[in-house]
Amino acid sequence: MNAITSIDLARWRAGGTAAADVEREVDAGLRRAGFLVVYGHGIPEGLPAAARSAARRFFALPDEVKERYAVTVGGRGWIGPGKEANGYAEGTETLPDLKETYAVGADTATGDPVVDDLWFLPNVWPAEVSELRELMEAYTTAVHALSDELLSLFAAALNLPADSFAPMTTRPTWTCNINHYPPMTKVGTPEPGQFRIGPHTDFGTVTVLDREPGAGGLQVYTEGKGWADAPYDPAALTVNIGDLLAYWSGQRWPSGRHRVLPPQPQAPDEDLVSLIYFYELDHDAVVTPLEPPIGQVTGQPPVISADFLRTRLDAITIQ
Repeated sequence: MNAITSIDLARWRAGGTAAADVEREVDAGLRRAGFLVVYGHGIPEGLPAAARSAARRFFALPDEVKERYAVTVGGRGWIGPGKEANGYAEGTETLPDLKETYAVGADTATGDPVVDDLWFLPNVWPAEVSELRELMEAYTTAVHALSDELLSLFAAALNLPADSFAPMTTRPTWTCNINHYPPMTKVGTPEPGQFRIGPHTDFGTVTVLDREPGAGGLQVYTEGKGWADAPYDPAALTVNIGDLLAYWSGQRWPSGRHRVLPPQPQAPDEDLVSLIYFYELDHDAVVTPLEPPIGQVTGQPPVISADFLRTRLDAITIQ
């Protein structure tokens, strides 16, 4: 699927003409699809697989055990089946997504309970799979650093100073979801219009995805090609931008629209686990959209990151 650009961060780190080429490729690729395939990402080899293996041990526990860690969307812990429907983010009434999630997030509390109870809750770790904590802390630390580097690259791709985002990411909010997409043999035949994750865009700045390919896997929407399977290479990560960065760019870059197909009849035993890191900004960061000629629209008002994100999270939560 050549609508999605592949880049190698090693070329950007090299500087000079190689870096300038990558910046142009990023701008063109994000304008086209809001997605990139990223090589040279620096995540330690074997770490995502180890985290995924530990997560599978948690998801294999009986529901009555997992219920001890049950939370709603936005919380820290287990978000069970039937709790989330991402299609609502687009205003589409839809059936619940066919997945379960274990969510962790930023726990750098500010001391303000009004803020902390929404954005900096303490993480909860299952005693039954004690190794999950160390693995996920190592993984999210590495992906946090990668996300900061990607924001620097994205700023440079717009001919802005590479540190343009630094003042807005001193204590950023973020969430890392471990999504489990059970097989059809467990969830049954999907209802018409039901997905593992319904069509949507993400809400923040950068989403970094380490995924497993499958018949019921990730699809990306572009104006030129419609829905198509996302390219996959185990050596690379899938990266897309979210609504907040699209807004900041003055809609120069579209938020990457995507979905995860339901389990497919030809692969009834397919069982997938994805690691999805949603990076945002400081909760109180003020985002002022770029005006033309960089941005594509004019007159959009500034927004506060937390207010912008909360409205979207509420929309996908099934009460």
